[in-house]
Amino acid sequence: MSTLFDTLLRPTITAAARSERIKQTSQRWSVTEKVVRRFVPGETLDDVLAAIRGELDDGLAVTIDFLGEDTVDESQADATVAAYVSLLEAMPGLGPVRPGALEVSVKLTALGQRLPEHGAKIAEENARTIAAAAHQAAALITIDAEDHATVDERLAIVRSLRQDFPEVGTVLQAYLRRTEADCAEFAATGARIRLCKGAYAEPPAVAYPDRRQVDEAYLRCLRILMKGNGYPMVASHDPTMIEEASIIAAEFDRAPGTWEHQMLYGIRVDEQRRLVESGARVRVYIPYGTEWYGYFVRRLAERPANLGFFLRALAG
Repeated sequence: MSTLFDTLLRPTITAAARSERIKQTSQRWSVTEKVVRRFVPGETLDDVLAAIRGELDDGLAVTIDFLGEDTVDESQADATVAAYVSLLEAMPGLGPVRPGALEVSVKLTALGQRLPEHGAKIAEENARTIAAAAHQAAALITIDAEDHATVDERLAIVRSLRQDFPEVGTVLQAYLRRTEADCAEFAATGARIRLCKGAYAEPPAVAYPDRRQVDEAYLRCLRILMKGNGYPMVASHDPTMIEEASIIAAEFDRAPGTWEHQMLYGIRVDEQRRLVESGARVRVYIPYGTEWYGYFVRRLAERPANLGFFLRALAG
């Protein structure tokens, strides 16, 4: 199933994420809302605050993504910044929380990185505004990964932000051939790094095309992070990676509070709770907002089980 999925279904699903026609059609299906709500708790600030409270009550930490990317409209980028600031200003209303339990995840292309003029400068200024609001709210911030063409610029912005906000983290994708070197750099500087496998369609010249190769690269990268001075964030639902993370952490004498697991909202919920009960740190990635289509389709592209869930709901 995995070979068929990787070679045929994954590229097809990933292409659908870029199709405006399919997006508009799917948003009109009544069943779509039912399925999407497994992965996206809602579109409003109240929706996401309720979801945050639920996760915190279960002993989990959270990271919040206000959905949207690839904007070429400066006013839309400004609206994204305003949404994050409003979210961060609302967080104290959640009441006392554990240190480090609150975080936001931000995509630079949602902040204007691809604007035709001075996009990188605008995105960095917007990210700095959000980082300052996060610092004020005693929350963390992680700059999300996107496709390979944005990596150099993103990492340059992250380095700049960390000069004023050392708590700023970022995401590295194990399927990119460059990522081991990036892990070594950021682990040495003490950065918070979320390691994921990768969810964008990339050419073989820059990314490993085979799932086995990606898994092997993930473990190599994880060892670099666990050995380093930073804070590794193991973003995986793969049982093998979850088990190996604990083994590698023990090998390098890492205490439970020096690294964490991360999983997506609505996926392997029982495993999230099991890990918390075992004493591990677990953070749930919670997206919200109206721009859910691209995020949702990439979740289908990542795992055959997600696609199966959608098809069962559609048949029902």
